[in-house]
Amino acid sequence: MITAPSQISSVNIEYYQVPLAEVLSDAKHGDHTHFEIIVCRIMSSDGVEGVGYTYTGGKGGRAIYTLLNDEIRPHLIGLNCADIDAIWHKLQWDFHYVGRGGILSFAISAVDIALWDIKCKRLGQPLWQVAGGASNRTNCYAGGIDLNFSEQKLLNNIQGYLDRGFEAVKIKVGKEDYREDVARVRAVRALIGNDRTFMVDANYSMSIDEAIRFGHAIEDQAITWFEEPTIPDDYQGYGKIADAISIPLAMGENLHIIHEFIYAIEQAKLGYLQPDASNIGGITGWLKVAEMAKQANIPVCSHGMHELHVSLMASQPHAGYLEVHSFPIDQYTKSPLRLEQGKACAPDTPGTGVDFDPVLLSPHLITQS
Repeated sequence: MITAPSQISSVNIEYYQVPLAEVLSDAKHGDHTHFEIIVCRIMSSDGVEGVGYTYTGGKGGRAIYTLLNDEIRPHLIGLNCADIDAIWHKLQWDFHYVGRGGILSFAISAVDIALWDIKCKRLGQPLWQVAGGASNRTNCYAGGIDLNFSEQKLLNNIQGYLDRGFEAVKIKVGKEDYREDVARVRAVRALIGNDRTFMVDANYSMSIDEAIRFGHAIEDQAITWFEEPTIPDDYQGYGKIADAISIPLAMGENLHIIHEFIYAIEQAKLGYLQPDASNIGGITGWLKVAEMAKQANIPVCSHGMHELHVSLMASQPHAGYLEVHSFPIDQYTKSPLRLEQGKACAPDTPGTGVDFDPVLLSPHLITQS
């Protein structure tokens, strides 16, 4: 274990575009043909490298790369690697006027995750232990981007999740005719049986009235949560939906600053919070939201990047469900996600546990500093 202070000696940024095996679609983001990974490598003066990253669904990645490479990187050299919270706040305020969420939160996330990787490696401990230590495994679900699938292909996809050992699944909703969504929900419930966990996600595609109508139509299907029924900015609209239906609501992936989560907790009447460490300011931001959820007695969940979130989710005593996402970032690492009896297992290696495999990822490199 290394305890002496160390400074940031170098920062390197990499930008990748990784193709998907097939086109994936949802109600608002449209077609996904690839996803983007922006990697931030920080070297400490005592020779410990931290690897951080963020991702997108295929748009905006180059802007995040440019912000990190041209603007943020010079501000980091010489700072103390251990001052993670101070660096987090420095970057928030240095770029607050032009950022305040958006791509700034993505960029800060990549830096913060790299610094946590250094912290855990210097302690000789895995992230799940350093971040809270509640457990080394967590409940999880397979969350597909599948709105464009025919009903039969949807069911085949869900059966694939069950065959891999998942005991919980989520599907996309938001068809032009809500009755088609209802039929798909009923078909999936019939396939998975009554004992498995089932969620739906509208990707903020519905009005308040449409969400209430759809919620009433599927209330008899034992739905664990209805995710992003309407635009995430309308906290009071979420409250109206929550009051009108019996299905708990979930959201958080589109909230990129801490204050937005404060408003959501106060006004949206959510059953589950879903911060994403890729866009809420990294591990530091995610843990801040997790503590807010704990104080509000709301289970904390995750969105995307399951190869990192598995450790954060396992670390928290009030964890809900880890999302195992359709963007298979973990398949480009040396340790893909592992399930045991329906639960996701956090890596036990020192650091965040996310070690990109250059043989697999390098062919998709677009540019680097």
